[in-house]
Amino acid sequence: MKKITVLGNNSGRNAGDNAILGNLLDDFALKRSDIEFKIPTLSTSFVKKSFGHHPVKPIGLMPWNLALKNFGWPLYRAMTDTELVLITDNILFDRKFHNPLFNNLKSISLFAPFCRKKDIPIVFYNSSIGPIDHEVGRVALQKVLDASPLVITRDIQTKNLIEENNLTHPEIVIHADCALNTQVPSQKRLDEIIAKESLFTNSKGTIGLNVNAYIDNWSETGTLNREKFCTVIAGTADDLIEKLDVDIMFTVSQIMDMKITLECLRQSRYQSRIKVIGNCDYTYQELTGLLGKVDVHAGLRTHTLIFCSAVGTPPISINAYPKSAGFLKTVGMGDWTIDFEDLSIENLSALMTKCWENRHGLAEKMRPIVELEKKKSRDSVELVGQILDAL
Repeated sequence: MKKITVLGNNSGRNAGDNAILGNLLDDFALKRSDIEFKIPTLSTSFVKKSFGHHPVKPIGLMPWNLALKNFGWPLYRAMTDTELVLITDNILFDRKFHNPLFNNLKSISLFAPFCRKKDIPIVFYNSSIGPIDHEVGRVALQKVLDASPLVITRDIQTKNLIEENNLTHPEIVIHADCALNTQVPSQKRLDEIIAKESLFTNSKGTIGLNVNAYIDNWSETGTLNREKFCTVIAGTADDLIEKLDVDIMFTVSQIMDMKITLECLRQSRYQSRIKVIGNCDYTYQELTGLLGKVDVHAGLRTHTLIFCSAVGTPPISINAYPKSAGFLKTVGMGDWTIDFEDLSIENLSALMTKCWENRHGLAEKMRPIVELEKKKSRDSVELVGQILDAL
């Protein structure tokens, strides 16, 4: 068996990260049966339970494994005792560069020269990069690129970042996020969840919302604090309920986001009309299936927007991350975004109402574009296979 190491956020706490790994493994399984995937992770039990039907070997990153999260012996071994390394998701940025509990770039760049010396290629796989705002980050990223024969990115912003920083780089191919190929469970399983959670009981429809715990990190200083943000989200939900007589479903795709989601819920005047579902109870496939049944969805977490696009639900980005707006452009929904500086009950409710009124046309327009993006994501397997087979 050939060996590939997959680097990403594979702790199991984030449905989007789980979808990236799960779909990567599924896509490779369609074409290859000769690869063992080594998965550095904070939860080896999660990887075994969720992906054990694939040939995976989880590698623990806990202190008793001689690791401080991604910094330590396990990551070094994973990157140097393999035939090829894949970097997924958006794990290379230079914020909190010297904190291994938060930053991956420093550790990966430390070990990348060893990969280069041992002729172990590092391939960026349907990934994003950034932000890179400091010279130390630029230098570190260059070390990783020096060991890479190919960058497969999921957005034009990553290509622009590499070129604007004047980094020496290999060929850059723009494909798409792995999570677009998420397969939803059977209708029977979805019906079980819907009955258990009492979802979609309103004949007028349900509109989706998603928030995250990083609001204080990403909003402009002095523009929108956590309390005001929750007031806007709850007020928007109430306004939509009053104007359209719809219900609301909050989707929590990262376990840490449940707290701020419930803070928003407590500010609503119509709590009985609002449901909360999350990845603490349901898989990324199940969340995607449920998002396929809402009329429209507005969210901060990029992968809730990706899940919606995968199943034909028009998404709206509340721009917490540059990659969210970038993704919507790739699926023909680039106009359906709102920045924090413009975020208010009036503005967000108006945007979501307009999207709701045009939802059928938007879904039809988006569908063929998304199908092409799904194919591009799967095509990345062939490019990696060519490199692997040439070693």
